[in-house]
Amino acid sequence: MNKREFIQSAIIAGLSAKELLSSSNLPKKLSSTRGFEGKKFWVWVHPNDKESESVIDARYASWRESGIQGIFFEADSEKHFLMARKNGISTHRWMWIMNRPDKSLMQNHPGWFSVSRKGQSCVTNPPYVDYYRWLCPNKPEVLNYLEAQVSESVSKPYVDGIHLDYIRFCDVILPVNLWDKYKIKQNAELPEYDFCYCNDCRNAYQKIYGIDPLKMEHPDQSSSWRRFRYNSITKIVNHLAETAKEYGKPISAAVFPTPDIAKRIVRQDWVNWNLDAVFPMIYHGFYKENVQWIGEAASEGIAALHSKFPLYAGIFLPDFSNYAEVEKGIKAALDNGAAGVSVFGQINDHVLTVIKKFSSS
Repeated sequence: MNKREFIQSAIIAGLSAKELLSSSNLPKKLSSTRGFEGKKFWVWVHPNDKESESVIDARYASWRESGIQGIFFEADSEKHFLMARKNGISTHRWMWIMNRPDKSLMQNHPGWFSVSRKGQSCVTNPPYVDYYRWLCPNKPEVLNYLEAQVSESVSKPYVDGIHLDYIRFCDVILPVNLWDKYKIKQNAELPEYDFCYCNDCRNAYQKIYGIDPLKMEHPDQSSSWRRFRYNSITKIVNHLAETAKEYGKPISAAVFPTPDIAKRIVRQDWVNWNLDAVFPMIYHGFYKENVQWIGEAASEGIAALHSKFPLYAGIFLPDFSNYAEVEKGIKAALDNGAAGVSVFGQINDHVLTVIKKFSSS
């Protein structure tokens, strides 16, 4: 059994994060931290472990020469991480957090998953798509599980940092451009997409406010119930941030494009998170906005952060009609104060040429 299999088995068996770390003999500290200072361009990558080292090496050499200084890897491929580091690129492990479409978790711990206002669990009734299987942030077992997962990643010497994704509740309202795709109109918060109403969430809220959210006439309109859920995710993030700091590693997150949109549609209050950097996914096409909106959204987030940590604008290449628009979008973000840009999509020579223009300026 390899380390990953051992850790997964231990988590399923119910070991706490502290017990797990002791059992697997993971190192407690790593001496150096490679943060975000001076690193303007980042990319999100799905590494293909079947590629040869020579192919990977050549790609990352060209990326670094063009100005890409950091990569978020969605899978743990030591080969890719080492080739990137060899070429002077910072390597961060990109991890799904609250959305966990893991069959073993669903089979062994169905009670860990979120329940909608309609009373349906994500295990039996995933909203929108089959891979939407959301954990509940108010269960200690979930926190232990996530802490162990993050600890496992940041303990590795070739991992320079941790990048959190799906660190939120399910979309209670989808971006407007997706309504047609899913054949749904969400002019209100519909009960089958409103989470989490499990016993743990309801009881925790009732202890504070004296009422069960399900007994409210309009729980979707309750400010305190929204705030409770913002805080539930914030507590998870800040706990994982402490975990990363124990290993001397920086932590960042991919979040929804502006503080207002994030809170309104996914209960995500990222302004109050203890991060080293934030990467709002300012995917303008999802919201039927123009390219200039990238700068406006970045400016809104920066103003709300009050210099707490840097903001990098995330852009989605398929949203752009041409490479001139990509250049316009990057310029809009940087002109409005973004510390840099992260790119999702195919990184070809045209994209590298655009990035290089800004890297050399």
